[in-house]
Amino acid sequence: MLGSFSGAEDATQGAMIRAGRHLDSFDGRATLRTWLYRIATNVCLDQLTAKDRRWRPVDDGPASARMPDAADLVQKPGEYWFEPIVDVRALSSDSDPSERAMLKQSIRLAFIAALQKLAPKQRAAVLLIDVLGFSAAEAAETLETSVAAVNSALQRARAALGGRYMRQAADLSDVQQMLVNEYVAAFERYDVDCLVALLRRDAAFSLPPYALWLEGPDAVRSWRLGLGCGCRGSRLAPTGACGHFINHI
Repeated sequence: MLGSFSGAEDATQGAMIRAGRHLDSFDGRATLRTWLYRIATNVCLDQLTAKDRRWRPVDDGPASARMPDAADLVQKPGEYWFEPIVDVRALSSDSDPSERAMLKQSIRLAFIAALQKLAPKQRAAVLLIDVLGFSAAEAAETLETSVAAVNSALQRARAALGGRYMRQAADLSDVQQMLVNEYVAAFERYDVDCLVALLRRDAAFSLPPYALWLEGPDAVRSWRLGLGCGCRGSRLAPTGACGHFINHI
């Protein structure tokens, strides 16, 4: 729902606190599962209402005209960014293989990024029905709306997503795989000239959690040889649920 692991942790804590405070209102007419999901969904919807859309560095102004000093770097909280999540934090080890496969698809970065384009209640309808397996009636109860409204939101959301984000990413072509291999090798040996030579001339480079973005290989090169040299010695590791995305550690 939130596209951010840190945001999800805060929402989970908020949902459990809210559930504890209102436990005496649980009358058993719905299942405890549905009641808890209703609370958690409302917490997420409240957060999404408070922040209409996810912030991006490119929304804050033009690309940096010069390399910043360390004192110029402004950090944004984790919930401002799309954040990958490792499988072990999101997938239950005792779930059956089909459930794990569906849940693994639901935390892929491509799918999470696509969800951010949906209205909050459309997003909730997709997750409740297509990911968690709720019936339309259960989803309507969770969202405190009608079955017709849920089906309408789900139909619009599926049309917007086009179904493509829940499928596995296509295999890379030989040329694409070669470029990925070259990029990884250049990154790990910290060959900045080789690294930037693989970038397009219009490459945009943002630096979460910093409110800063750069444009073009020359700017990226200057960053990597300046303040960004702290990445020297890093290694790239594949993330289980994020398809072909890789993160440096």
